[in-house]
Amino acid sequence: MLPTGTPPDWAAVDIAVPRPALRLPGVAMAGFRQRLPAHVDIAMVAHPSVTLLLDLSDGEGIAYGTRGRSRRGSFVAGLLPGDLRTGGRVGECLQIRLGPVAAAAVLGAPAELTGSVAPFEDVWGRDAAGVEDRLRAAATWDERFAIAAEVLGRRLGSGPPVDPEVAHIWRRTLTGRGRVRVEGLADEVGWSRKRLWARFRAQVGLTPKRAARLVRFDHAAHLLAAGRAPAGVAAESGYADQSHLHREVRTFTGLTPAGVAAAPWLAIDDIAWPPPPRTPV
Repeated sequence: MLPTGTPPDWAAVDIAVPRPALRLPGVAMAGFRQRLPAHVDIAMVAHPSVTLLLDLSDGEGIAYGTRGRSRRGSFVAGLLPGDLRTGGRVGECLQIRLGPVAAAAVLGAPAELTGSVAPFEDVWGRDAAGVEDRLRAAATWDERFAIAAEVLGRRLGSGPPVDPEVAHIWRRTLTGRGRVRVEGLADEVGWSRKRLWARFRAQVGLTPKRAARLVRFDHAAHLLAAGRAPAGVAAESGYADQSHLHREVRTFTGLTPAGVAAAPWLAIDDIAWPPPPRTPV
């Protein structure tokens, strides 16, 4: 089990973000340093990305767990990883969010990661320890972001690309905040619905409809965290009614809308994840 803890006091956490020159398409990074030693416990809310959490702490570091099992160290969380919690006495960590198109190039087929959480070394490969050592030894967050951009950039440039049609549909899903018609998207790229379903699921890890639901939920979750009333969030996000929103929140998090609104991980999203430049993902 994860050690007993409390939600983090974000006033005691330094948050660093990379300079625009170090940003990569489909990649978002943030560094966290907890100034005051304390055990924390955080429920991570579902997000439309594959997440790498790299433990740069000395000592016991990060604990993470899902489905009643826990481990320590750096990890990779696929899309919809379930009831994922992180905690422990965390000193420093680097979180990297990979959009599914970028994840396919960096890590291989994200479908294999969907619904799961795995140790970083199991997913990244034999040089995982070397990457962690370089990041841990760097003196500043700028240096760490530069190292991360370097190793990610090499993989982005050499990994197998997803179909252009799949990349287009993912971009349309994001820009439409999940309010898209799958049949219309298939027509846009000249594919049958069956082909779209098969190729998208193989390369992204979800069906187009499930991906749209996740993106729509993510938009709604951030509106809830900003203090918006559930009824208004439901209407703005395209849900049939407030009950529909409630069911979707339950499906993706196991929480109520009020629980998502209070989720500590969402409380610092605007600081840790500023809007990226308008480049394709």
